[in-house]
Amino acid sequence: MDMEREIVVPGDMLGEDPKLAGIGTYVQDGRVYSANYGLVDRRTNIKVIPLSGRYIPARGDLVIGKIVDMTFSNWFADINSPYEGMLHISEFPERVDPANMGKYLHIGELIIARVEDVDPTMKVELTMRDEHLRILKQGRVIDISHVKIPRVIGRNGSMISMLKKDLNVSIFVGQNGRIWMKGDDKYVDLAIRTVFKIEREAHTSGLTDKIKEYISTELEQLRNTT
Repeated sequence: MDMEREIVVPGDMLGEDPKLAGIGTYVQDGRVYSANYGLVDRRTNIKVIPLSGRYIPARGDLVIGKIVDMTFSNWFADINSPYEGMLHISEFPERVDPANMGKYLHIGELIIARVEDVDPTMKVELTMRDEHLRILKQGRVIDISHVKIPRVIGRNGSMISMLKKDLNVSIFVGQNGRIWMKGDDKYVDLAIRTVFKIEREAHTSGLTDKIKEYISTELEQLRNTT
């Protein structure tokens, strides 16, 4: 069962114990205030989960990137952020000939990568040197607000597991708000509609049960039309 969480705006007073101030808050005159438009989470301390804003890369994030440029030894990827990700040829999963980089990754190609490092100037370094990191040759990719990604995944992965199982669709969720899906077209279509529904209703309680009912109804309609 989802917990009801309060939506707040910047400047809303959230508490009177400065020791509980967490991410997305600030302290003034001994009181805790919201610094963001978002949802209050009071489970351990007081933090505000933003409901809007651009994705800011952090070390360790798994992202879906789109190759937009290349130099002699680097590819550059749009990672749905104000900052591009840089993938050096040494971070590609196989040995690369610098004179023929387009043979390995070309402009417009999609990849799953991990943010290896972010320096103080927001230079974002990516890596693909892991068995789960790869080029996405097939399937479809959609963009949603990155702050809604935790709702798409669900508590302990419950929401995304339900989507994969009930729709028989392969899904990878990037922390930058990009989601890749592959499967039968009609079920991928339904998965996309479902993800957008989750995004729209992310602030509501009982969301998992609502989505389960929605999928069941939509699947029944699909069966009746085939």
